[in-house]
Amino acid sequence: MANSQLREPVGVQWGLRLLAIGYVFMLVAWPTSLIAKYTFADGFTTLRTALEDPVVLNSLKLTAIVALSAVVINTVFGVGISLLLTRYEFRGKRLLSALIDIPMSVSPIVVGLALVLVYNGRFGWFGPTLEGAGLQVIFATPGMIMATAFVALPLVIREVVPVLLEIGDDQEWAARSLGANAWQTFRRITLPSIKWAVVYGVVLSLARSIGEFGAVKVVSGNIENQTQTATLVVEQKYQNFEQTTSYATAFILAFVAILCIVIVSLLRPKEQLS
Repeated sequence: MANSQLREPVGVQWGLRLLAIGYVFMLVAWPTSLIAKYTFADGFTTLRTALEDPVVLNSLKLTAIVALSAVVINTVFGVGISLLLTRYEFRGKRLLSALIDIPMSVSPIVVGLALVLVYNGRFGWFGPTLEGAGLQVIFATPGMIMATAFVALPLVIREVVPVLLEIGDDQEWAARSLGANAWQTFRRITLPSIKWAVVYGVVLSLARSIGEFGAVKVVSGNIENQTQTATLVVEQKYQNFEQTTSYATAFILAFVAILCIVIVSLLRPKEQLS
């Protein structure tokens, strides 16, 4: 009886649903569908031509290397930082938690410029030392990985932290009391409990890393066939009036990101979605 009294009128419910669907359609579905429409306007010819372009192929390979490297880094450090924030008390804990959200609020262009100022070989803080040791960061793959990892940093952490807080640490302490060491406790107790949070965080981080543009453009130098990722190729091809190749490359990026999210949503247990 109480639940029925709290329900909104049917007209209000449908109005809110239509408003939400319309908002998502106009902002996400429609623009994305236009990319697919223009990509397949001539069947698979445009997509096949794009995949035969060596510039596009090299950019896709580099994008995969950069994105996967950034995801691995963010997964390892993301899980570690999540455990640090939820299982330990220390000075500066709130500051650390706030710093983690900086990549979500700072423009990627600013991130790229900051990395240039720190790691540039000519005038950066660490650049001359690193280049003296034979390691070039800026205008090379390491700088692109750093920039991508930075912008995607919070995604794994913000998925894992709520789950760790929800499950608590009772089972972990029980395992410790029975003689399990830290690694055994993590592998047998903690990791199975946060498995799907980690997987979903990894997928979001991968999707974010694949689509990164601003920070990567600043630190890469945008050198064709060397430091040019797929997002940079999309811009270059479009500006050079090669719109069909631009559409096809953009479609590939969007398709991979959406496919990852759909697969995880289908595999994730239903009780984990509530």
